[in-house]
Amino acid sequence: MGNPAEESIEKNEEPAIPDLLLESFLEYLSVEKNSSDRTLINYEYAIARFRDQGDTFQGWDLVEADHFRDYLFEMMKEEWARATIRLHFAALRSFYKYLNRRQNFTCNPVAEIQLPKAEKKLPVVLTQKQVVELLEMPFRIKHAKQAPSWLPFRDAAILELFYSSGIRLAELASLHVRDFDLHNECIKVQGKGNKERHCPVGAPAAEAIFKYRQEAGVTEGPLFISKLRKRMTPRAISNLFKKYHAHSSIPVDVSPHKLRHSFATHLLDCGADLRSVQAMLGHASLSTTQIYTHVSVARMKEVYEETHPRA
Repeated sequence: MGNPAEESIEKNEEPAIPDLLLESFLEYLSVEKNSSDRTLINYEYAIARFRDQGDTFQGWDLVEADHFRDYLFEMMKEEWARATIRLHFAALRSFYKYLNRRQNFTCNPVAEIQLPKAEKKLPVVLTQKQVVELLEMPFRIKHAKQAPSWLPFRDAAILELFYSSGIRLAELASLHVRDFDLHNECIKVQGKGNKERHCPVGAPAAEAIFKYRQEAGVTEGPLFISKLRKRMTPRAISNLFKKYHAHSSIPVDVSPHKLRHSFATHLLDCGADLRSVQAMLGHASLSTTQIYTHVSVARMKEVYEETHPRA
C-alpha cells in the first residue's frame, strides 16, 4: 500500500483503464479551480489508487460507504500516517462532491466515513537562554569585510523584533519606517487578509530598531533594507537566521516562526492571558492560539519531573 510514513501522495503508476469521470474531475480542478500541478497529481493518484485496489470496483455510482470503511481499515492496519490517510480521503471527498454537483450523482458514500483525527504536533520552542544567545549573535561573529558597518545593527533589530512582537516573516518584511512608533513602542502590522493590528514592542527591540536606523541612515521607506538599500526579501531574512544558527550552540533549527512560537509560549509561561496572546499573534480563532497552552503544560511537566523529589 505504499510507504505509510510518507505525508504526501506520490504518483507511481498510471490508471489501468480510462476513467472519464476522473478525467473530467481533473479538468475541472485545472480549469475552473486553477489547482496546482501537485494537487492534480496527488488527487489523481489517490482516487485511482482506491479504484484499482482489488477486483471489486464496478463503477463510481456503485461504491458504498462500507467499501471506503474497508479501505480505511486496511490503511490503518498497515500503519499509514494519519496525514497521508487524510490526504487520500480529502481527494475522494472532493471527487464525490464534484460528482454530486456536476455528474448528477445522488449519494456521497465518502461523507459517512469518520477519519482519524490529525496528529497535533506541538511547535518547537526555544528556551529563554537559547533566545538570548541568538539575539546576541549579530555582534558576536565576524562579518564579511564588504558588509556595511550597520549590518549587525540591522540583524540585531530584526531578531529582537521577531521575539518581541511575535509577528510573521511576511509581516516583518513588509514593514515601513512609518509603521514603527518609537514613542509608544509599537508597530502597525498588515496581517493575513489585510487585517491591520498594532503589536507592542519591548524596550530592547525598540532601542535596537532606533540604533539600526541611526547607523544605516534609514529615515523613510522600507524599515529593513539590504546592502543595496532595497527592501529585504523574506528569503534574505530567513537566510540570516541560518547564518546565525550555524554559529550558535542551539541544537534545533532556528527560523522566524520558531521565534514566533517562543514569543507566544514564553508569554503564557509568565502568566499572559490567552486572548491577549491571540490578539498579538493576529490569530482569527482562539483555538489556533490554544496549542501554545499545550506547549506550556508540556514544559511545566518537564520542569516538575526534573525538579520535584517525588515526581
